[in-house]
Amino acid sequence: MKGSIRYLALSTVLVMGLLAFLYADSLAFLFSQWLGSEDYSHGIFVPLISGLLVWQSRHRLLQLPKEQSWWGLVVITLGLVLHVLGELSTLYVVLHVSLWMVIVGLVIALLGLRGAKVIAFPLGYLLTAIPLPVFLYAGLSSQLQLWSSSLGVGCLQLVGVMAFREGNVIDLGLVQLQVAEACSGIRYLLPLTSLALLCSYLFKDRMWKRVVLVLSAIPISIVINGFRIGMIGILVEIYGKGAAEGFYHLFEGWVIFMVSFGLLILEMALLGRLRNGMPRRSFLARLSWSDQPQDSSHEFGPTFKNHSMSSPGPAYLCSVILLVPFSLFSAAILDREETPPPRVSFIDFPMQLNGWQGAAFALEKHYINALRFDDYVLADYRSDSEQPVNFYAAYYRSQKKGQSAHSPQSCLPGGGWEIASLTHTELPLSSAITQPLRANRAVIQKGDQRQIVLYWFKQRDRNLTDEYLVKLYLLWDGFARQRTDGALVRLASLVGPGESEAAVDQRLQEFAAVVERELTRFVPD
Repeated sequence: MKGSIRYLALSTVLVMGLLAFLYADSLAFLFSQWLGSEDYSHGIFVPLISGLLVWQSRHRLLQLPKEQSWWGLVVITLGLVLHVLGELSTLYVVLHVSLWMVIVGLVIALLGLRGAKVIAFPLGYLLTAIPLPVFLYAGLSSQLQLWSSSLGVGCLQLVGVMAFREGNVIDLGLVQLQVAEACSGIRYLLPLTSLALLCSYLFKDRMWKRVVLVLSAIPISIVINGFRIGMIGILVEIYGKGAAEGFYHLFEGWVIFMVSFGLLILEMALLGRLRNGMPRRSFLARLSWSDQPQDSSHEFGPTFKNHSMSSPGPAYLCSVILLVPFSLFSAAILDREETPPPRVSFIDFPMQLNGWQGAAFALEKHYINALRFDDYVLADYRSDSEQPVNFYAAYYRSQKKGQSAHSPQSCLPGGGWEIASLTHTELPLSSAITQPLRANRAVIQKGDQRQIVLYWFKQRDRNLTDEYLVKLYLLWDGFARQRTDGALVRLASLVGPGESEAAVDQRLQEFAAVVERELTRFVPD
């Protein structure tokens, strides 16, 4: 028996070491998000809670006959394939899901399908610790900003404060409050949804009640955040803009979250009082860490000896062995040095382009830190007396995990601007080029002001409009060409007084034709 325990312990240490080596970058990113981002600060507790739930299920696991399942090897193989895809497509979320699949596969190989089913919720609950992909997070945060702004304005108007909304900006007359990304409410939505899932698991009642409990976390977090923004507006109206800082810091963290959690508890109490054929008990009586009463020690004594002291089967052994060559493959193949062709730095990008006169300026430091590009150009170009065209291009030498071009769709809303429409368009570049350039066309609006934005992704010898297609080609080119370099290109121009959108489109098309001829030197094919 001691030999079996020693064998299991050694194999577990080996597995942990191999997984730490394989997923070192993604684990470092995961912990940086848990410890450095308030949106995912709940993530550090999720593995601990899952471990506690598994421990609480140990009696049910000990009742099961010892079995092994080769399906675990299949799940691990799929997870390792996903690891390669995540490395080449530069998506951390794919790597996180890959690690989760490998863990699930190891559990299936060790405990069998029935054993994995017993702890299915703790295993699935681990997914709530995974940060959302950047493009999904940005889109969700942007939408939540608008909803929170609307609710905040509604709260202000309800108490008689004159307030108007322009995008994510609340206009109080002399003072304007911008509902920034940090105020979107997503930092309450994500942990509250994770907590609601845990409560629904512990809440032993009808399934529909548990589903309602989970779904209610979304409106609760949005409404509470809207109320918070409304209170900030009231204090600013009474005491001036300086009052917002103190209120924000007081209510941004645990206070608002605990109010949301209190509403969740109240909802459980109300759901617990509904008659549905089950014995009427308070919601506290329905909360339980296990699915069955605690069993006596003599009932499980023989099972404990027969089950836990047995050495792991060949399925688990083969699963552990599979990780070894894959770790070597990962080190040899995925860490290859990329070989992008030489290019000219954007500092030498011409400020005179066929009648267009440009004036370059620098991005603010926090934008540079967030975008993590290797080189960029930002300039306003004018032709005659027309509205200027703002030109921005960001080059990435290697679009590795966390360092790749992302869609401006998530960045365009801000400062009161809202996306009025988003379509695709074709830009006829020149008569010498038979294929037109496809670009995304966004119309953003703030009050009576409108602006047209064109953007596309110049990725090696391709001009793409779809961010998901960009990831697909990153996967292919990283493997076949040993290149993942590329750039995001964005053009924008205001619709001037008395000017039509067609005139602005024509201005942007003319500038696109000029700038595209220069881009290849700075973003090589």
